[in-house]
Amino acid sequence: MSHLTAPSPRPLGLSGLNIAPLVFGGNVFGWTVDQPTSFALLDRFVDAGLNAIDTADVYSAWVPGNQGGESETIIGQWLKARPSRRDQVVLITKVGAAIGPITGGLKAKYIAESVEGSLRRLHTDHIDLYLSHYPDPATPAEETLRAYDGLIRQGKVRAIGASNHNAAQLRAALDAAGRDGLPRYTVIQPEYNLYDRASYEGPLRDLAIAEGLGVITYYSLASGFLSGKYRSAADLGKSVRGEGIAKYLDARGLRILDALDGVARKHQARPAEVALAWLIARAGVSAPIASATSLDQLDSLIRATRLTLDADDLAALEQASAPA
Repeated sequence: MSHLTAPSPRPLGLSGLNIAPLVFGGNVFGWTVDQPTSFALLDRFVDAGLNAIDTADVYSAWVPGNQGGESETIIGQWLKARPSRRDQVVLITKVGAAIGPITGGLKAKYIAESVEGSLRRLHTDHIDLYLSHYPDPATPAEETLRAYDGLIRQGKVRAIGASNHNAAQLRAALDAAGRDGLPRYTVIQPEYNLYDRASYEGPLRDLAIAEGLGVITYYSLASGFLSGKYRSAADLGKSVRGEGIAKYLDARGLRILDALDGVARKHQARPAEVALAWLIARAGVSAPIASATSLDQLDSLIRATRLTLDADDLAALEQASAPA
């Protein structure tokens, strides 16, 4: 892949961070990808001029035998083995999800304890972007932001953001920051892809653009549906994520696959590359998150960052995916 021009970095909102327009999803590390393969994927990713890696303290506690922290641990072992890589990457992790018997949440004490575990597992002295994984209605936004303020002052965190927040929750947190002179969420992480458009488009996207927030989207390929690998109920057994994909196999989903196929043929690309290029081209998106379990998949993701869609391509995808 190295012969291709590396994509230009983009400012991640007002966070002070710059990232290439694709984020590696680390949820697969310690789940469907072992450590040696993880190292090879991370090396290829950075060598291609990409730099942002997304993980969370809870990844991948859902796997039998895991307890959470496995993804951060693998990334940390990679950084420990290759210390020169630390300055090449933007490390993104999250706090607040329930891990086993631990309730999670965004109380100051829990954040202070959790960050130390993440720093230790990641073999680093700072996290570039620390995200509130889920809203915590039981904890005032001021308490959470004050905890982050302390971490920023100590140099343990560079910027903060929020995942899975709706427009009202985000607005309340931004207002609390302004009122109390506390650090603001500068990045959000919503679910968004060609099929799942409704939860981000509208008030949340409007707020993100108005406030200059960085936006990194998750489920960018709709759990793999937009790769074109699943086209009927018979295909759902193809991966561990298959059962979650049945909901996409409706008339609109098949229309989207049809449009992706057409644009992909025109560019000699894969449907997943087109779906990611659509996100990369969207106003109000800094970069999609996508994961890969093989070098072939990763090379395809890298190609997506070099794919430019024209007005006809975008119109075809818009028409097929327009929310009902």
